[in-house]
Amino acid sequence: MFDINQIIKQKSVEMKSEQLVCKPIILRLTNNSDFDDFKRIIQQKEVKVSDKINNQLKELIKIQNPLVKLNEAEYIKKIEEHLNGISIYKYGAWVFYPWLNKIVHILDIDEFIDLRTNRNQYKITREEREILSKKKYGILGLSVGQSVAVSLSMERSFGELRIADFDTLDLSNLNRIRSGVQDLGLLKTVSTARQIAEIDPYLNIKCFHEGINEENIEAFLLEGGKLDILIDECDGLDLKIIARQAAKRHKIPVIMETSDRGMIDIERFDNEPDRSIMHGLINHLDLNPANLKSLTNEEKIPYMLPMLGIDTMSTGLKASMLEVEQTISTWPQLASDVILGGAISANVCRRIALGKFDISGRFFIDLNEIIHSNSPHKHNFKQKNESTKLKSETNTDFHISSFTKSDNQKSLTEDELNSIVESAISAPSGGNSQPWKFVYENDFLYLFLDKSRGRSFLDIDYTGSYLSLGAASENIKLFCLNNSIGVNIKLFPDKENLDLVALFSFYDNPEVKSGIEFEKKIANHIFKRLTNRRISTRNKISDKIISEIQLSVNNMTNINSIIISDENKMKDVASILSKTDRLLITNKNGHHGFINEIRWSDKEASETKDGIDIATIDLTAGEAAGFKIAKQWNVINTLNKWGGGSVFEKLSKKGIEAASAIGLVTTNNYSSSHYFNVGRAIERIWLTANANNVAFQPMTPITFLLHRLNYSNAEGLTNSNQLELKELETKLFDIFNLDKEHPVFLYRMLIADEPEIKSYRKPVNEVLITKR
Repeated sequence: MFDINQIIKQKSVEMKSEQLVCKPIILRLTNNSDFDDFKRIIQQKEVKVSDKINNQLKELIKIQNPLVKLNEAEYIKKIEEHLNGISIYKYGAWVFYPWLNKIVHILDIDEFIDLRTNRNQYKITREEREILSKKKYGILGLSVGQSVAVSLSMERSFGELRIADFDTLDLSNLNRIRSGVQDLGLLKTVSTARQIAEIDPYLNIKCFHEGINEENIEAFLLEGGKLDILIDECDGLDLKIIARQAAKRHKIPVIMETSDRGMIDIERFDNEPDRSIMHGLINHLDLNPANLKSLTNEEKIPYMLPMLGIDTMSTGLKASMLEVEQTISTWPQLASDVILGGAISANVCRRIALGKFDISGRFFIDLNEIIHSNSPHKHNFKQKNESTKLKSETNTDFHISSFTKSDNQKSLTEDELNSIVESAISAPSGGNSQPWKFVYENDFLYLFLDKSRGRSFLDIDYTGSYLSLGAASENIKLFCLNNSIGVNIKLFPDKENLDLVALFSFYDNPEVKSGIEFEKKIANHIFKRLTNRRISTRNKISDKIISEIQLSVNNMTNINSIIISDENKMKDVASILSKTDRLLITNKNGHHGFINEIRWSDKEASETKDGIDIATIDLTAGEAAGFKIAKQWNVINTLNKWGGGSVFEKLSKKGIEAASAIGLVTTNNYSSSHYFNVGRAIERIWLTANANNVAFQPMTPITFLLHRLNYSNAEGLTNSNQLELKELETKLFDIFNLDKEHPVFLYRMLIADEPEIKSYRKPVNEVLITKR
């Protein structure tokens, strides 16, 4: 009975026993023992025979007589003379390939090399060929490394090649590795060694089937003679570090080809033994190999970015890195890039080995830059600086109108004035934009909207700026109360100049009102208030504190505060916020605002004293690297074409998972004065939370984008953006049970340690003009 399962199982076992065979058997029939082996092999029924020795001899005669054109009879005569009485079937060598069940008749080693490398002549001279024949190379990793190994072998530019990889061929490897489905499950070392043997059976290939690790790296580099060049094409971060540290110790140069933009990286530890590995680009990271083994692909990104070069890698690779473990499992590679990399690596190895190239560095052969339709003859490696010019006024009218002083109006001392303004500028502002300018003249303090610092994509119609100015005004009121200074606030006092948002006048001996203890309590936190973006464990906020937060704005007209702590509702909010983040960053205008808002280093943050210092965001190393990749619009635009970008949904989800409660402040109108008063309410809520050791973080993109959608003709939003925002709006209204209210400000509250790094603020003297 035909048992297909049994037959497949039996054949698979037989095949498994042959899976490490990668060296051919070379037989010379003039040797009696070899002749006996030859007879045994050739008589096997399954063995195929290829005998093209006559063609090879004809080619050999031709290259030995390049000036003479021979006819067929002359070739026959020359071949007979060349054989010198030796039977043609005994001439040369017979090579048996067990994995092919095939025996092939070829020229012996010297003539084989002469003929096979004849077309190298003068690109590689005979003298250079002799030098190269004594060189030893080692390749780590055979996904990309296989192309390097085969290219080196085809040129015959080494005497010994050591190849290392523990992995087997998978179907997904066949997009870039030259092999076939018949080799699936085969060790990559075996597959590569077999291919090389089929090209040139005389090449010396040493396989490290177990791959490379700390235990055998020394043997790989030194056993049988020190390597002349180490070629790193492995994936393991720990191995990349181990290999370079060992190569540096032994003064072995290292090259690495990245299969992206044709980038080749060269480290000449032979010439520069004190050179930092990876050009010093990763000296700031943990280089202990033991700590790198368990990193996820996402966690590897902070290492991969400097290794590959964040400023020089292709847009496609940057975008792909943002999709790792989102829509793809690892970074992509193309056969054309891998094959090009094999050629580049073989070229560089040969020139290093021949002493024709002696520097370290990074070099690019970017075919997309070199060959393109617009400028076929122009090499341009500079990337365009993508930016979006926002439609906005940038000039603020700081004109001072004349206002009549009251009889008891106070003249502030310089210390009082500076302290009051300092309290004001301690208020929050969207993106830490600080859109305020103060002028003190004739005992009035004028608060202006500084348009040059407002109007981002989210700050539509300066709504976000008015929130900030309202918060600053609330701080002035609270600070004055806490310091027994009376204050009167007049909103938009000059109808001819709406840039003048508020006018403050001050008095001695203010009237003491009820509730002053609570006001003083929150006033004491004006200079302590901060945004806390930490990711912590969710902890409950007591009902008493929630009640106090709600009461802080209870008497404010046309303002409503809603706080939820139901886990299911918060999960739904997380979904809304995460989709909003993705929508914002993948919108060209939103992306521009995001890039301009972030300060990417402490140096930049300390110099500008505004924006959001990236160090204040509780990011993993992988997330921080992702932010940097996302700086370029062409990367995001590529994600849009792919339908990607889900990586940008992660941060808000994490934030809400750590939140104890979520709050929403609404109003029944969207005028400037209403936004100003909502800003005052937000500051009171924020100060009350901080006074009760509750951390606070605005999460406002959804509310500002809804304002743009509903009250600004959806300017700058794509059709798909608009459709998605309408869906998110419906869900938001359902969660918070809204009717006709206008959602203005969404935030999260949590129990968390105070952040170690706080955003910078511009000093008083940069925002205050004094005219006494």
